[in-house]
Order: sequence, then C-alpha cells, then structure tokens
Amino acid sequence: MNTVAHYFLLYVDSPATSANFYSRLLDKAPVELNPTFALFILNNGVKLGLWSRHTVEPAAQATGGGGEVGFALPDQAAVDTLHDQWLERGATILQSPTVVDFGYTFVAQDLDGHRLRAFCMSD
Repeated sequence: MNTVAHYFLLYVDSPATSANFYSRLLDKAPVELNPTFALFILNNGVKLGLWSRHTVEPAAQATGGGGEVGFALPDQAAVDTLHDQWLERGATILQSPTVVDFGYTFVAQDLDGHRLRAFCMSD
C-alpha cells in the first residue's frame, strides 16, 4: 500500500484561539471551526487540523514543542518575506532567519508551543 501523509493534527488548548492565530499566519480562514476542532486546507492541499487536547480520544500524552511543522519555500527571499509577515502577525520567533546545514530557515512558535519551521533547501 502506498500511503502519503496529507494531514497534520496539532493538539491545542483552544481550537478557536489557535484558529485565529493560524488564520493570521496563513492568511486564510479555517474551512471548519467548532468548539473542539478547526481545519485549514493549505494551498498545496495538505490539511492542518487543530484538535482540543482536552477532548482528543484517546487522550494525548504529548503536547506542543516535541516536533515541528515544516513549510518548504522556494528561496531565501521567500523565507525572509514569510518571517517578516509572521512577525508582524504576532508569531513568536524562536530562531531568526539563518543558514544551517540543510539550507536557510527560521523557526516560529504557536500559542501551544508547536514549532513552525519555514525553510528553503540549499542548492
């Protein structure tokens, strides 16, 4: 069976509050929003779900900060532009744009401690 991941779920304290935060970052409204869950469909078709950590079944042991959601971009200029936009829109920046082994990147953090890494790969 050929399985491809097209869906990411993040456990959040308040789906409505997190949906507001992600709406600003992604410049789009959620396609679904209710008290326990919010859903975004990104431009590439990947779905980002925000599920209340208080109602997820079975109960989750881990919360934010243990991994990263990656946003691949075409070049350094796009990384810098996104960094500036996210900073203006209230994201906490954990790492300013910098060169690392695999390319050029910055890291932001959402309201629940989930790390958001924007990057472009080295040539």
